[in-house]
Amino acid sequence: MTSGALPAAIRAGLLAAAAIVALLAGLLVATPAQAATSVSTKTLLGQLSVAGEHTGGYGRSKFTLWTDADKDSCDTREEVLRAEAVRRPRIGSSCKVLSGRWLSKYDGRSFTDPSELDIDHLVPLNEAWQSGAWRWTAATRKAYANDLGYANTLIAVSATTNRSKGDREPQTWMPAKSRCWYVASWVTVKWRWHLKVNSTEKTYLTKQLSGCRWPKVGKPSRPAIRTTGTTSTTPTSAGTDPRFSTCTAAKAAGYGPYHRGRDAEYAWYQDRDQDGIVCE
Repeated sequence: MTSGALPAAIRAGLLAAAAIVALLAGLLVATPAQAATSVSTKTLLGQLSVAGEHTGGYGRSKFTLWTDADKDSCDTREEVLRAEAVRRPRIGSSCKVLSGRWLSKYDGRSFTDPSELDIDHLVPLNEAWQSGAWRWTAATRKAYANDLGYANTLIAVSATTNRSKGDREPQTWMPAKSRCWYVASWVTVKWRWHLKVNSTEKTYLTKQLSGCRWPKVGKPSRPAIRTTGTTSTTPTSAGTDPRFSTCTAAKAAGYGPYHRGRDAEYAWYQDRDQDGIVCE
């Protein structure tokens, strides 16, 4: 056999082997989305601001549902149903999901009829509002309500279980199944969207996550948060910080944190540790 001249059968075999190696490499090498940095939920929870809740002014209509962000005729609900189906779904006109198979994480039930499923905001809209979304622009609230950038923000679950949950926080409602996943996802969604926790909520989350051995999660990206420029001085039921005498009073009323260069309120309070954030 002359140098460089391999029999056709051997050459074909080597090419096939190379193709298999390339395929396996593609399967084993994580994509950028899969290769997200792992972070402990203890770290994320520790970075959440603790403050009282903003209890007034909420209306579901303040969050636009559902949108078709990528203009492919599939709105957010249909996108989630398609993404979470464990059996290839049947799609009708205008991207309507007609059937498939889904597993509800909250109760472990299996469904084939999408009409029996709700798309749940894991951190409910009202909870998001009370935890900081009341200060957001309409566009930011719309982005949160239709967030497809982090898989656990929106999930398909049984409608009956979702409606029993309502707007409640983990200390007053927990799913029958996937509890460690639920509290880990709750903290991660709040961290992603710069939302606050109240003291009771944090105590409960700390206890639960500690019992789950502080699971690690893929660290999600954080969207830009735009806030309104309103100058209302109404107390916590609506409007912005009426300028308290101390950060302690502001935080107790549900205001803060404020960032240097972003929030006008930053100049009202003393930044003792010079980290560019006050009332944190």
